[in-house]
Amino acid sequence: MKSLYFIRFFDILFSFLAIIILSPLLLLIIIILKLTEEREVFFLQNRIGLNGENILVYKFVTMIKNSENIGTGSLTLKNDPRILPFGRFLRKSKLNELPQLFNVLIGDMSLIGPRPLVKRDFESYPERYHQTILSLKPGLSGIGSIIFHDEAELMNFNEAESFHLYDKVVMPYKGELELWYAKNQTLYNYFLVIFLTIWVVISSNASLCWKCLKGLPVKPTKLNKLI
Repeated sequence: MKSLYFIRFFDILFSFLAIIILSPLLLLIIIILKLTEEREVFFLQNRIGLNGENILVYKFVTMIKNSENIGTGSLTLKNDPRILPFGRFLRKSKLNELPQLFNVLIGDMSLIGPRPLVKRDFESYPERYHQTILSLKPGLSGIGSIIFHDEAELMNFNEAESFHLYDKVVMPYKGELELWYAKNQTLYNYFLVIFLTIWVVISSNASLCWKCLKGLPVKPTKLNKLI
């Protein structure tokens, strides 16, 4: 319990400092989005948060308007036609997630935890993981989102095959990863996952996770060639 108070302290400290330091970059992205494409800046969406409560998550716009009700909905495929040109860059670099620093600052999210999901995606977790995941504050990053840092690239199949991979392979393994984090939620692992997040954004290589995080669940065979 004591480690949770320290984690909240560092959530506030790091998110506040990041917002200050990154403010010129945030402003530049806002200007570009205002001048190009949909001329919209922020995408706001209700997601499932701690204890199942709805939270409003902030992201930079990367897709056409009403994209969640078009095509594959919340599942993004490789070369998804709904993604805007500048949005593709934001998604690849993960810059589209930066507005969630404000979610962290106000306490809806932590820097590290399971990603907050819409209802359809959350229900793709096997039910045995639901209670554990809901007991964790959702994160800007987390072990699941690090290992699946380029998730859309995995969905290089037709729609039916992509949904099957997502629901039957990806989400059950993500559930195992979040269960691991719930059992190993220490201040040390909090800082280690922050480091791994930075490493993966720079290198696009998540293999270091299995070397740094002891007892991490073994990848399913179907994912061996994909991640």
